[in-house]
Amino acid sequence: MSDDGTARQGPDGLRRCHWALATGDELHYHDTEWGLSVRDDHGMFERIALEGFQAGLSWLLVLRKRAALREAFCGFAPVAVARFGPGDIERLLGDARLIRSRPKIEAVVANARATLELSGGLARLVWEYAPRDRPPAPRTVADVPASTPESTALAKALKKRGFRFVGPTTAYATMQAVGVVDDHLADCFRRGTGDVTARGRV
Repeated sequence: MSDDGTARQGPDGLRRCHWALATGDELHYHDTEWGLSVRDDHGMFERIALEGFQAGLSWLLVLRKRAALREAFCGFAPVAVARFGPGDIERLLGDARLIRSRPKIEAVVANARATLELSGGLARLVWEYAPRDRPPAPRTVADVPASTPESTALAKALKKRGFRFVGPTTAYATMQAVGVVDDHLADCFRRGTGDVTARGRV
């Protein structure tokens, strides 16, 4: 395989973003979810929670713990998570299946409460920060930014409303994940398919 950061050909002959071919879990996520348009608050809350858990860790670890995280956080239903109290926090910290970071777990609960207080909804807020002009398709991973002016503004807006673990980099990763920006590489077969194939939560 080439290591120049360009799209790579998979075993099925389709070209994909280079990271998608590292493991089967990442390939499935790339092909079925990353970059698909998420327009509902439930799905958006889950993506923000997962990106917050990823901070400082590998995305593969988050993917492999996702089923347990979904179970522990009531399917990431904001109404249910917002009711979590100190006892629930301690219970989650004792669950070895999870990412046991107190600040991150507390952030998910705080973000659920903040989600319920938003006028107009979380998904609508995030999509308000979509770039006005579509940036050119990245040809290599070096062309993909870690953050943008839009993600910086989104992070600021979320923090103002009580959200935690939503810095500019995490906000941009969320924007990539939910299709607000399309960072599939130019030669990736999934480039440009987000708005067409997406139907909310996967």
